[in-house]
Amino acid sequence: MARRREVEDLDCAEPFALAAARVVAVRGAEVIEHSHDVLDLTDIERVHAMRVATRRLRAAMEIFAPCFPRKQLRAALNEVKAIADALGERRDRDVAIAALDSFAGEVKQDDRSGVRALIQTLKAEQELANRNLARFVAPERLEALRASIERLVEAAWPAAVEVVPVS
Repeated sequence: MARRREVEDLDCAEPFALAAARVVAVRGAEVIEHSHDVLDLTDIERVHAMRVATRRLRAAMEIFAPCFPRKQLRAALNEVKAIADALGERRDRDVAIAALDSFAGEVKQDDRSGVRALIQTLKAEQELANRNLARFVAPERLEALRASIERLVEAAWPAAVEVVPVS
């Protein structure tokens, strides 16, 4: 399961924008962290963990939207949504394959070949979804996302406070 990182130093007396900067920085870093080895088809939980991380980041960005420049937020949010969509395409196949693998052992011998054929079709779709996902988790694209999130954090962060790094 994708464990969320605690957002340290949150204080209910501090400005909302400061909380926005702290939370989005941490949630952005989680997405980047969970991208490692996400294309490994033998460990489907990596896709799940990154997908959960993108949902947490998206929620934080939407909750704190008033703290960020609108155009910058929209661009970053669109990228996070695109990554989440690609992760979802892959995850759907991962879950279906796992369920059918389990199901195949419970059906009559005569029906197993049909289940296995369906699994093969899903594996081909899984590989295609994985190739599509690879574009979204390419190092240069993740670096661009990290920089975009960092710009959001800097825009929200009060001028007198040091910027929290995303990575």
